[in-house]
Formats: sequence, structure tokens, C-alpha cells
Amino acid sequence: QSSGPVAQRNVTPDTPYVVQVLELFSFRCRGQGNALMMEVLRLLLAVSCLHLVKCLSLSSQHQGRHACFIGSASGHQSLSLPLAALSQKTLRPSRNSVAVASSSSGIETQNDRETAVQNVAVILLAGGVGSRMGANMPKQFLLLRKKPILRYSMELFLSLPFVSHLVLVIAPQYRDEYRLVYEEIAKSREGFHVPELRFADPGKERQNSVSNGMDAAPPECSLLAVHDSARPLVTPEEVEAVVRDAFQHGAAVLGVPMKATVKESEDGQFVVRTIPRQRLWEIHTPQVVKPDVLRRGFAHVEKNRLEVTDDVSVVEALGEPVKLTKGQYTNLKVTTPEDLDAATAILESREALRAA
Repeated sequence: QSSGPVAQRNVTPDTPYVVQVLELFSFRCRGQGNALMMEVLRLLLAVSCLHLVKCLSLSSQHQGRHACFIGSASGHQSLSLPLAALSQKTLRPSRNSVAVASSSSGIETQNDRETAVQNVAVILLAGGVGSRMGANMPKQFLLLRKKPILRYSMELFLSLPFVSHLVLVIAPQYRDEYRLVYEEIAKSREGFHVPELRFADPGKERQNSVSNGMDAAPPECSLLAVHDSARPLVTPEEVEAVVRDAFQHGAAVLGVPMKATVKESEDGQFVVRTIPRQRLWEIHTPQVVKPDVLRRGFAHVEKNRLEVTDDVSVVEALGEPVKLTKGQYTNLKVTTPEDLDAATAILESREALRAA
């Protein structure tokens, strides 16, 4: 209605349809003095909405992972399909893509330019020795709730529709075992997209392992995402966020603001100074870089005989920007027995939340 008491109740053409219906029924029932009928209508409408949400949720599960959207500078950075289709124009991506839209307002419109991010190659580092764990095997092969730590990362990346290749950097003696793990995961995802598996040799240093993984990745991939297998708790949402940022800026890295106070010492005995915590970030993985940028970075590092401890450092060495993507504090790296206990507690907490 465009006039009358209903319009005076802030119902406009922009009001969501469900709200318009609820307001209209409520007004008419109150006008007739029928409180019972008004409550019945409210209940029926609530049940209908819950049923709709349940149907859409099931539909989303059958369609695989949701597509993601990002605006230029807005906090409204992601929508889930198919719910987004009810309210605004959405991109219908292929199974192996993440949709990235650019908008001056940060909110997608019909005139926005949309580009699909796909063919992301993941370099999964699993060649570490893990001496700090004090175990009889590398930490990535230790069991975390009855599954090898490495398997958690494999299951995650093999389930992401925009990942085209998984390059597993692992020693030759473990490859047959983890090829079987890959086949088992792929079989469980029958009917869905499963990235191709490739292997690469570990190097003497981390940068050598990453370089070997980069060489094994297909040249046509759009982004290279490097992840430590010792970080089994990274979430799909974190991966999607850092992939979007890397697509827009050329390089991006997951991280969280430092909580602890950090002090500098020259001899390990006395404090030199306290470093301002507001400017410090703890860096996680994945670290995502466009292939041409990463290759130029490695060429620069090799030419100048530089040593880097993480992947985006080679981009920093070029003087090019690296976007900080805020992640979660739960994306911890399992390096000690205490970390293993903490990871177990986090997984149990997530399982309890899902059950609730």
C-alpha cells in the first residue's frame, strides 16, 4: 500500500517483502481486534521463513562452496549463495572460481565489473623435520584427533572450488602414502571438483621448497598460495579472504595483530627497547602471490643472495605492496606438544559448536 496507516508504519517500496507482509497482516488483524489471528499469522510466517532458510541451506550444500564477493572499501565484503541471489545481482561462477567484484561504493550493483578468480595453485609445504616437537617423525605426520596433521590441510584445499592444483612438497618416501590419502579424499568428493595433485621435492631452506613447488605448479595458474602443513586449523573463510586480497593487490598474507608486548634484546640478557605493539602483526599462512610477482621476487633474492623466512618477503624485497588479511588467532602452527594440545581443544570446540 502506498498510503494509509500501513505506509505510516515505515513500510516503503524498499522495505523487504517479508516485512511488508508481516506489517500488513498485523495492521489488518489489529484493525479487526483479532489478537489470536494476528499471533497465528505471525507464527505461520515465522515457520515459513525457517523452512525457506533450511531449503536454501540444503541447496547451497549441494552446490558446493559458496561464491565470494568483495567491494573496494566496504565492510560488507562477502555474501553466500544462494541467499545473495534473493537480494541483488550475483555472479554465477564455475565450480573452480571465486567471484571478485569491484565497486566504488563497496556494494555490488548491476553495473559493477565482476571477474572470476580461478586456477589457484596451492603449494603445501610438508618437508619439515619438526625437531622442536621431540617426536620420532616429522610433526606434519603426527596424529591430531586420529588423523595426520597434514591431512587436515589436504582435505581443506581439495574441497575449495577455486583451487585447480595442489602441489605437495614432500619427501619421496612419503608420496605413495599420501597419494592414497589424496585418492581417498577425491573418492569422498565424487561428483564435485577435485584439484589435481602434483609433487615437489623439499629444499634445504623454506625458500628452496617454495621455489620447487612453484616450478611444479602449472604456468597458467592465476595465483600461488603457499601454506604450512603444520597449520591444520586454517578455515575456508580465511583462505577465501586472502585469495581475494591477493587477486586485487598482487600479494597478500594472513595475519593477526600482536597481543603480547614485544621487547628487543641484543644479547638475550637485557632489554634494549620495547617495540610498539600497534604496528606488529603475527604472520600466518596461506601467503598468496601472483606467479609473475613471486618469480621476479625469487630471481631478485637469488641474484642478491638474500635469505628470507617467509614467502611474501620476496615481494617486499622487490619493493611491491603486500596486503595484510586479518585472520583468526586459532590458525596456530603446531610445533610443540603444547601446540598439539591446543589444536585438539580448538577442534573439539568447533565440533561442539557444530553439534549445537
